[in-house]
Amino acid sequence: MRFLVTGVAGFIGSRIAGALLSDGHEVIGLDNLNAYYDPALKQARLHELQTYENFSFRKLDISDHEKLLGLPERDSIDRVIHLAAQAGVRYSLENPFAYAQSNLTGHLAMLEFCRRAAKVPMLVYASSSSVYGDDAIAPFREDANVDRPVSLYAATKRADELMSQAYAKLYDIPQIGVRFFTVYGPWGRPDMAYWSFTDRILRGETIRVFNGGKMKRDFTFIADAVAGLKAIATRPAVFVEGQRAHKLYNIGHNQPVELLKFIETIEEVTGKKARMALEPMQPGDVTETCADISRMQANYGYEPKVSLKEGLQQFADWFRTQRVAAGPAIRQGL
Repeated sequence: MRFLVTGVAGFIGSRIAGALLSDGHEVIGLDNLNAYYDPALKQARLHELQTYENFSFRKLDISDHEKLLGLPERDSIDRVIHLAAQAGVRYSLENPFAYAQSNLTGHLAMLEFCRRAAKVPMLVYASSSSVYGDDAIAPFREDANVDRPVSLYAATKRADELMSQAYAKLYDIPQIGVRFFTVYGPWGRPDMAYWSFTDRILRGETIRVFNGGKMKRDFTFIADAVAGLKAIATRPAVFVEGQRAHKLYNIGHNQPVELLKFIETIEEVTGKKARMALEPMQPGDVTETCADISRMQANYGYEPKVSLKEGLQQFADWFRTQRVAAGPAIRQGL
């Protein structure tokens, strides 16, 4: 099949593109290579993909809907995997308009791209576990009430889901939204906690631990996340007959880990003790995330395989020996 992958130089985007290319699919990748974190890391991911003959790249900001609609391959795309977005809960407090442009205008542009294509492709897009806020009862089910976001980032992702529901109803565009739960691993994002904690612990620097470490996260290793995403993107979609062609799935591990235990695991895989500064809860944070993955299990046979210790060991090994000079972690995130 011919896939269009947005955010292809990003963490998940580059990994799913690589998996599809290895299977013999054609991938057209879009990315604006912005400087939210050092573009050198994005360029290194992109360099890996450009070794495949069945890959082509366009530097393009998806919020520029006119340029997007002018993409030469628009009418021959089989599936769109839309991952381009402005990420980060805390950064949404500092630069809210970046989220409006990328996550709202950009998502709408992708919907219009699919709507106006001669052959309407299925759209698989990234949502986030952040939409569950702090009110959902763990494990979080896809049919939970998610109308009380605690960050602008979460609000934009929920808005994306609502726009997609509307376009599925109005224009019969088949769509699947994927709520990712804290994806981590080699080639990841420097603004995430596992990266910044590992970096600081190896340097002997103090890490900031919010809410006294009394938070839990459902960490999902990148290989597991890609396996689930690839299953959704390559298999026939499962929709309920007579209802709009839109469905949501959690991709997580279903085994939340307390932050202090998470730090202990990093200590184990790095062989170094962490120096911690315990701080209050930050605005926009939630106390727990936990994915109910029964829908993914039933429809796609999804089963996460990589334990937290194994995944962090793989990241630590990569971090020490293979990572590019991506600069210091710009923010701590979780």
